[in-house]
Amino acid sequence: MVLAFRNITFYAVTVIAPDENPNTDGIHIGRSNGVTITNSNIGNGDDCISLGDGSQKVTVENVNYGPGHRISVGSLGKLTTEENVADLIVKNCTLTKTENGVRIKTWPDGQGKITITDMHFEDITMVDVMNPIIIDQEYCPWNKCSKKVITTSSLIIC
Repeated sequence: MVLAFRNITFYAVTVIAPDENPNTDGIHIGRSNGVTITNSNIGNGDDCISLGDGSQKVTVENVNYGPGHRISVGSLGKLTTEENVADLIVKNCTLTKTENGVRIKTWPDGQGKITITDMHFEDITMVDVMNPIIIDQEYCPWNKCSKKVITTSSLIIC
């Protein structure tokens, strides 16, 4: 877990965990600014890279993923103490045999009001990926929340 870091680089890192192990995030980033992950390999049983609240200026480049779930932003918006997420760049990456490709998860009935801005994905190769892009504004694991959406949100994909 990368929590409350400033200006840190992961270069040529390999993270491996059995793909059948649940909740084994490769690298989880939260409340950090200036994180770079480059020229690395990540395979595990959950999110390969996940961004929690307060993640700012994160660059992921030349990373190979798989097996595992995905590159994930969230889940976000559940708590009032959560901070905005901004400036994510993911480029020149390959996802192989992952459950999902890129996923954004927000809670439908969360009390938090945050923004997710300036996310850029380019030159992403997906091989045998079940769900390449998922934007889930009703994320509710184990059906332990109300599906009632209490905030209005908009999504623009360019």
